Amino acid sequence: MVTETYTTANPGYRYTLTRELDAPPAKVWAMWTEPEHFAVWFNAAPDSVHLDVRPGGTWRAILITPDGAEYPLSGSYGDVVVNRHLVTLMNVPGRREPAAVDLRLHDLGARTRLDLSQVTDTAEESDEARQGSEMLLAAFVSHVASQS
Repeated sequence: MVTETYTTANPGYRYTLTRELDAPPAKVWAMWTEPEHFAVWFNAAPDSVHLDVRPGGTWRAILITPDGAEYPLSGSYGDVVVNRHLVTLMNVPGRREPAAVDLRLHDLGARTRLDLSQVTDTAEESDEARQGSEMLLAAFVSHVASQS
């Protein structure tokens, strides 16, 4: 079962997306942080994925869009609490500070509530980031379900 909520609030144009997955936090964490799983749901070129999931560790991947365009993405990790909390920082061209995506996993026994949030500078940036996050989360939820 998947449930979804969407919230946004000012200041800073924060959005939060929530999903409940039929998997324990350890499995959800593994699907998010192991390169072979990340490549599938992120739609990344398989050999492009590098994830050093620790505070200050780096990540990179080449995202392939449905039309076949490739976008190299990179960044680092902030807070990392295994099976509970992950802050992913993404380098954005033209922006002084990286974009931060905050992932929190809540243990519901055999299920997990996933909260993904981000603060952006503008309403337009928030809408674009939210749409991208919704697409990635849909792929992620499908991938987790397929691994049951």
